[in-house]
Amino acid sequence: MTVYLLAAGITLFFTVWLTIAGLGAAFILVPLYLALGVELHSAMATALLLNAIAMAFACARYIPAKLVDVRLAVPILIVATALSPLGAWSSSFVPVTTLKWLFIAFLVFAGAMMLFYKPQPRPAASTTRAVGSGVAVGSAAGFLGGMLGVGGGNFVVPVLVWLGLDAKHAAGTTAFVVIFSSFAGFLGQASIAEFDGALLAWTAGASIAGALLGAWLMHRKLQSAQVKRVIGVLLFLIAAVMAWKLLGG
Repeated sequence: MTVYLLAAGITLFFTVWLTIAGLGAAFILVPLYLALGVELHSAMATALLLNAIAMAFACARYIPAKLVDVRLAVPILIVATALSPLGAWSSSFVPVTTLKWLFIAFLVFAGAMMLFYKPQPRPAASTTRAVGSGVAVGSAAGFLGGMLGVGGGNFVVPVLVWLGLDAKHAAGTTAFVVIFSSFAGFLGQASIAEFDGALLAWTAGASIAGALLGAWLMHRKLQSAQVKRVIGVLLFLIAAVMAWKLLGG
């Protein structure tokens, strides 16, 4: 019971903050679940399913609030899903450690951009331009995400901000993409994972609560500038966690 309570508390805390950024919490939850004694494939499948559940509940608020740009999200999702296997295949030709350090460098750059870069407001994009931007972002997110074995949302949010979306719309659009990408990853893990029903029940409840709270904070309480700062800090956190692992921490 203690393990389940700890897992639920951890899930609630990180889901709140990552929902604000439109990112799934799996990349943090998997190593924490492992530290609690959860089997690897079970931890990965559970965390990916929680990603999909949390972002689905978050988007139930984001979509009515018009924080999801579907014209961008759909091509990002389709192209990212198609190119992720190619990225995974390409990774065999580059040392994994090199790839991860390059990704850490990107996260530091993206985090600094989110904290210090002030994008210029741009006019609303036409449907053709939105689809074209979605294909370009999805190509990078899918290929690089597959190559590095990380969620493509880490790439999508800062790029969308750079393209001129305010932080709230960037986070909402990314959250929509994460629903489907995480569920696809979950299906891949589900066939080899042995689920702990009690763990899933406790963490699913915490994930839903965290997503609803995070979505409410993002939509009602935080300004776009504050959301942008949260995303920047989280990107630095992801980079720090990855660097710590690479350095043998």
